[in-house]
Amino acid sequence: MQEMIDIYDSNKQLTGETMAREGAFLHEGQYMLYVLALIEDARGRFLITQRSLDKHWAAGWWEVTGGGVRAGETSAQAVRREVPEEVGLTVAGEVPAPIYGYENVDLKRGDNYFVDIYHLHLDFDDSDVRLLDGEAVDFRLASWEEIAELADQGIFLHYERLCQALEAEGVLTAQ
Repeated sequence: MQEMIDIYDSNKQLTGETMAREGAFLHEGQYMLYVLALIEDARGRFLITQRSLDKHWAAGWWEVTGGGVRAGETSAQAVRREVPEEVGLTVAGEVPAPIYGYENVDLKRGDNYFVDIYHLHLDFDDSDVRLLDGEAVDFRLASWEEIAELADQGIFLHYERLCQALEAEGVLTAQ
């Protein structure tokens, strides 16, 4: 079954249109919505996963949990679904508001989207993490400094945007 996505306008408002996510080409003024979840443990480490080596884009790179918002979902509902799906952790209680968001426009590729970034503080350890087959091949609990090292090696996705999110939240100071 095809995964369907809602189409948003340039003001991040639902248009009432949906389309299949696979092969979606979004035109000017059309956007989809993604979520990213910075998952922090009680010791201040962040859960990062290594992308499957057969991914067509950024294979083997490190990233935080996230994914596309499905048709009919809010971004908070997508976080509540994506975290257990991808890493096996439960998001109990209310999902906090996103700490940061941004917009990407790539008319040539039809890749227009908004991203909501969430910062979740969860009580878990290594033994609680269960990776989704086909999505990730490894995970780590990493300090922000370790994540910065991976970014310096050019193998960590969304690093600058995650820094901006943590700066907006007041957790990081501008580098």
